[in-house]
Amino acid sequence: MSDEKKNPFVKWTEKHAEIWKFIKFMIAGGGSSVVELIVHMVLLTAVFKSLTDVPITNPTLNMIGIQSKGYLFAYLISTTIGYLIAFILNRKITFKADANPTVSIILYFIMVVFTILANGWIGSAMTAFAASHNITGSFADLVIKLIGMAIPTLWTYPCNRFIIHRKKKPVNE
Repeated sequence: MSDEKKNPFVKWTEKHAEIWKFIKFMIAGGGSSVVELIVHMVLLTAVFKSLTDVPITNPTLNMIGIQSKGYLFAYLISTTIGYLIAFILNRKITFKADANPTVSIILYFIMVVFTILANGWIGSAMTAFAASHNITGSFADLVIKLIGMAIPTLWTYPCNRFIIHRKKKPVNE
């Protein structure tokens, strides 16, 4: 099809392919985060409600905000579902990857574990900083949470784009 007959949106996405990939990555991440949040809240408030009073004293888990067995189970299940949805959407739609899926899953798992630990540490550090400077309240918590959610994009997009969801190089004929 000639360029004159192409839809303006298609022309834009072809001209700005990398920006379009990043936009799709953000949409996939946002969509999977919505599903993750809904699943988390249902599990926490209904399925594992009786376990929210059972404390966990593991310092590593406490560092990433896990204080009870109910929260731990809700977190593990909802996070797994959210990351699984993001993996599939990014592999199939965003990057159209055709690299070895087993290798991609292993690399993705390593990135996810790193992201969870780093995000827990970053969130704790920001919360401690805010508290030490008397920056408290719902709005401060919201800003800290949004910053904490945005920071991992600095490494998750490049990891997904260039390491995890690669396309095989075309074979020369």
